[in-house]
Amino acid sequence: MSTTQQPPTTELDARYSSEGATARSWPEVAALLGAAPLYWLSTVRPDGRPHVTPLIGVWSQGALHFCTGPAERKARNLAANPEVVLTTGANTLDSGLDVVVEGPADRVTDHGRLTALAREWEEKYGADWHFDVADGSFVQAEAGHAHVFAVHPRTVFGFGKGEPYSQTRHRFS
Repeated sequence: MSTTQQPPTTELDARYSSEGATARSWPEVAALLGAAPLYWLSTVRPDGRPHVTPLIGVWSQGALHFCTGPAERKARNLAANPEVVLTTGANTLDSGLDVVVEGPADRVTDHGRLTALAREWEEKYGADWHFDVADGSFVQAEAGHAHVFAVHPRTVFGFGKGEPYSQTRHRFS
């Protein structure tokens, strides 16, 4: 998938928004995706049951990246069905912005791209999250190999909370 991305088509859904609300801008939503310390990943088990887990990640080059051990439940789910939902936001009722990212999770194996992502991980989360790169994976002496995935959004929803409440949809081509 290309690392350049056209701006999304953005629209406010007035059915779920306060009167006078405006759509949240894509730059605002992308900034929240980049700064968020924690995301929730939803995958589907091979038998159709959902699986949700918190994880850390990096927004880079128009995609949300996360990593997981190849034997972990989420990696096994992705092998059968790459479609995911990633969420982040504020755990409050009347303020903040919640974001929902929908799209396929594609494995990243390019050594140069993984090296750049490893730097971004460490810049965002600190030295405890230093990764080396080998064999198309992140590597840590204590944890072993981790596969890295990129979720290039197909649709992103922004839920503004507090007056005015808003629901914005960003669609990517």
